[in-house]
Formats: sequence, structure tokens, C-alpha cells
Amino acid sequence: MQTQKGIVEDLQGIVGLDNVREATADDAIEGVEPSLVVEPGSVEEISAVMKLAAREDLAVSPRGGGTKIHVGNPPQRLDLILSTARMNEIMEHTPGDQIVRVEAGVKLEDLQEQVSGSDQMLVLDPPESGATVGGIIAANSSGPRRYKYGTIRDLIIGITIVLHDGTVAKAGSKVVKNVAGYDLSKLFTGSLGTLGVIATANFRLHPRPAAARTVAVEVAGSRQAQAAAQAIVHSQVEATAVELHYGEDEKILTVLLESIPGGIEAKVETASFLLKQFGEVRTLSDEEADHLGPLAPPEVADEVVLKIGAPPADLSAVLESVLGAAERRGLAHPRITGHAGTGVTFVGLSSEDEDAAAGLVGEMREIQVRKGGNVTLQRAPLTLKQRVGTWDNGGDYLGLVRRVKEKFDPRGGMNPGRFLGGI
Repeated sequence: MQTQKGIVEDLQGIVGLDNVREATADDAIEGVEPSLVVEPGSVEEISAVMKLAAREDLAVSPRGGGTKIHVGNPPQRLDLILSTARMNEIMEHTPGDQIVRVEAGVKLEDLQEQVSGSDQMLVLDPPESGATVGGIIAANSSGPRRYKYGTIRDLIIGITIVLHDGTVAKAGSKVVKNVAGYDLSKLFTGSLGTLGVIATANFRLHPRPAAARTVAVEVAGSRQAQAAAQAIVHSQVEATAVELHYGEDEKILTVLLESIPGGIEAKVETASFLLKQFGEVRTLSDEEADHLGPLAPPEVADEVVLKIGAPPADLSAVLESVLGAAERRGLAHPRITGHAGTGVTFVGLSSEDEDAAAGLVGEMREIQVRKGGNVTLQRAPLTLKQRVGTWDNGGDYLGLVRRVKEKFDPRGGMNPGRFLGGI
């Protein structure tokens, strides 16, 4: 194996003198600091970097905007950060086919601005500002619009990836209807950089809605929140998003409605009629709707954020179990929001009392995993992650994940230890 100086010189020969640097404390992932940061500018350069990493047995962590760097376990080892910052080109946009092809380092907001000129949009709306396309795919990030349009797996139609040994693989197509072949696009979605480096991606686009309104109902408690959400879910109103904002002082269910200008008022009227039996209904201004938003990353790094996945019809039980567990442990009322139409609930807690937070996480996992749900630590201090783990036990899914990891990264050099089961 070469010295670090020799590795730096080889990397500079691949990506240029200005695109390799020594890592700093700001590049650390959950307390583990790498040695180097490299910024390739093409698929070919990524491939060459990965060939070098394989030859030198370097542990590599791909990085986009760094907005999800807190998700996952601490890496078992880390030598090289591979940044996609220079991979920021929108390679092709075909408005007539409603598809776009981009490099992984493109920021989502830049992509949205580009395609908006054709009155189109990529219907992804994760809350993290500055997130890149590659990072969004790797973390399987989504937002309120997942209720109508689905998640990344429903929107991505092609991908180019670079494996641990530098092999470049492509899957999918630029055509929405093509579903033939082995679907690497869906396999790499949510893989957290543990299978390879995402280099480019193709997406289906949708027309931008001409008109939008947000209807809100104030509910008295968890049962009303669940009933209101289910009333919309089982109706013909065709909502775009059904969101919950469940605070100590205010409990609101919001429904995002989108349509043509001539049809939006009818949708608002129908949704309001369905919701009025559960509480006071009003139409929010754009400013009010933006202010509510999803549960964004907390400003304080030591806050705990849980992500609970459960059937939407179990919303009331999820809320009651969270609030009951918090009360028994003397924790303040949690920040609770979620995608009520799809069964995803986010819970924000203070981490000042780590014993209490750990107890709540354990209780939620005992309840939800037994019922087929899941509980993930989206954000937590390192000591809490080490104590209770980022993930639940994974069930039967863990064995499949291990087999996929062994096939795509047999040397264990891609983000080792970050994902479910310590893979």
C-alpha cells in the first residue's frame, strides 16, 4: 500500500491538483474523521478514484450536500470522502417526454428552477435545503407530496452508478414506460452510499399545478386526527398531501389540494365539507402553510428525532403511545409532525435526559416492530445512537440487505457500518 502522499498524488492525477485536500473536523461523520476529500468531475473520474480506493483498500463515503450526514450509524472506518460537488450539471431535459437527466451533485432547488421554465416539476419535496439529487436518492428522502406522487422509487427511471472497484453500471432508460431489466435505480434508493456511488439519475417529471390551496382542520385529539386523515384518504378529493402538526397547544391536520384554476374551489369545498365534522376548518394562506411545513432538521444538534412507520389507520395509536411514553418519563411534549396519509410520523425530543429518551425509543420499537412497523433514529447525539442503535432489528429484511451488500461491495469499502445491521 502507498503512503498518503502517494495516494494524494495519484488522486491529483485523476481529478486535478485543486480537487483533492486533506480532511478537517468538519468532514467527520458521527465523530469519525477521514483522511482525504476528493471531488471528481465526471463518471470516468469517479471510476478511476474507486479503482484506486479498491487497490489501496480505502473506505469511501460518498457525499452530496451533506444534509443527511447525521442519518445512520457511525462508520466502522473512513479514509476518503468522495464529494459530488463538481458533478452538478443538468445533462438533458426533454419537456415533451417529461423527463430529465442530471448528475448526482445537482441541488434539488436548482433542478426545480431549471424545469419550472417548462411548467414542470420533480415532485420531490424533502425538507432539507441544499440537498443534492444523489443524496436524496441515497437517503430515500421525501416530503408531503409522497402521498399523491409516491417516493423516489416511483419517480426515478434510470441511474448510473460506480461500484467499489470502479465498475460503471447503468440501468433504466430515458423513457418512462421502460421497466425491463434489473432495477438498480430502486436498489440504490435508500442505500446510504453502502453499495456504490450514484453518478447520474433520470427522473419522470410532472406538470406544475396551476392552482393550489391548503385546507386545515383543528382537531381535539388523536382520534379526531386519525378520523380526519382517513376521511380524506378514502374520499374522491384527490389530495396532494395530508399532513399532521400535533403540538401541545395546537393540533392541525392540513390537506394540500392542487388543480386547474377552474377546479380548485370545488376541491376546497369538498375537503372542507369532509373535515368540518372533526373541528374548525379554514383555508391557510401560502405564508401559513409554508410556516407549518414538515419537521425540518432541528437547529440544535443534540435534539432527538424519531421516524415511525406504521399503517395510516394506526395514527391515533402511534400518537397516544408516543405521548404516553413521554409523560411517563417526564419528557416535555414532543414535536410531532408527519405524513398522515402515508403513515410516517416524526417525533422531536430533547436529549437532555438521555435515559428517558433511550427508554422512549425502546418502548416505541417494542410496540411498533411487533406490529410490523419500524422506528428509526433520524437524528440523535452519538452517545444515544451507540446506546440504542439507529435502526430497529430489521426483521427478515436484514438478511436480504446483507446479501445485496456482499454482492455489490464484497470488500466492504463503501460506507462500512453505516446502514442497517452495521453493514
